Amino acid sequence: MSHASNDAVAASAIRKVAMRLVPFVALMFFINYLDRTAISFAAPNGMNSDLALSAAQFGFASGIFFLGYILLEVPSNMALHRFGARKWLARIMVSWGVVALLFTWVDSANGLYALRFALGVAEAGFFPGAILFLSLWVPSRYRSRILALFYLAQPLTTVIGAPLAASLIQHDGVFFGLAGWRFMFFGVAIPAIVMGIVAWFYLVDRPADARWLSVEEKRWLTEELARESREKSGGDHGRHGLKIAFTNGRVWTLALIYFGFIYGLYALAFFLPTIIGGFEAQFGTRFDLMQKGLITAIPYLPAAIVLYLWSRDATRRGVRSWHVALPAFTGAISVPLALYMDSPAATVAVITVTACSIFAALPNFWTLPTRFLDGAAAAAGVALINTVGNMAGFSSSYLTGALHDLTGSYTVPMFVVGGFMLMSGILMLAISRVPRPDSGTRMPGGVHAH
Repeated sequence: MSHASNDAVAASAIRKVAMRLVPFVALMFFINYLDRTAISFAAPNGMNSDLALSAAQFGFASGIFFLGYILLEVPSNMALHRFGARKWLARIMVSWGVVALLFTWVDSANGLYALRFALGVAEAGFFPGAILFLSLWVPSRYRSRILALFYLAQPLTTVIGAPLAASLIQHDGVFFGLAGWRFMFFGVAIPAIVMGIVAWFYLVDRPADARWLSVEEKRWLTEELARESREKSGGDHGRHGLKIAFTNGRVWTLALIYFGFIYGLYALAFFLPTIIGGFEAQFGTRFDLMQKGLITAIPYLPAAIVLYLWSRDATRRGVRSWHVALPAFTGAISVPLALYMDSPAATVAVITVTACSIFAALPNFWTLPTRFLDGAAAAAGVALINTVGNMAGFSSSYLTGALHDLTGSYTVPMFVVGGFMLMSGILMLAISRVPRPDSGTRMPGGVHAH
């Protein structure tokens, strides 16, 4: 096959993967993120008052999800590697959809804690499984672009989800006499069950089994992925297991970098609607329910645009350390700066910078682990990194609420967020200067290791 025809086959294969798989998996992620953050929309719109929750109790309920998630994160991703993504991702979606549906009838703080924990257990492995699934379909040089398209679902969840949640909450007592926030939980749970069933029939585990790829496209993808697998293994197949993931210093450093970003992500996700709800007391402004939903969505639309453009640049240049470190430093500054703005518009503008920073970094970050891990080690390594990140999901949710109750404001909690994002930036610059022991080149994300 000539070089020109080979390039044409490669372009066609990647385009088909991008069109056939990425939108579907992104929609799964959209529903996933909406279900886990739905509590943030319910809180200021009746749930906290109906269940008599303090800020610390709400933070604990938000965060305990991640404890359940953490318990089964690595085992779930290893099961995905063993049984295949199609079956396992479909199973995860149906499981969490059933649990999410039960939030409709929660009647106490303890009941909320139990359901949030169960939701984490049910969802365990979905996100790293989705990352791993897409990584098994595209060679590394295309991965930044593919993961960016997938990651667009996360900011767009709030762009679309916040007004959607507000519209569902407005139907107070209309359906089965349910309070608006309860009907909102009902409305966002059903799609997870439906999509889980569809995923069982729609997804394909590997390129060789894809009927929608030509013979040439299947061959090219299979050979490229096999070649990368051999290069990563360096002929030492014993490295490809749990041991490399849990003993590799780069994996743990990446996990800490991810911790800082996720700490900021969920502090914003769970408390931004509450912060916006406090604008009336802070600035003397009044917004109705739908307006609050739209304001909550504002930071995330620019974030989606910046995510796409930043990742496009990373694809063109190759992911560099500054594609992750620069957003971390920008977020570290903007998070506490938002506290000193003198109007709702200025506050939301600075929060928008923070959201752009977090989402610009994340898809580029996730190209790094699968550059030096393969097979079972990749499954375990990606899950381990995500597990540490989800510890940030718990700690940021609980500590933000607890520190607010202790100090009476969000000043200290947001400075803590800034501190963790600063840590992520520093560690990203540090790891990019560490040579890879197997090649003598620097860690991926600093300069190319290929």
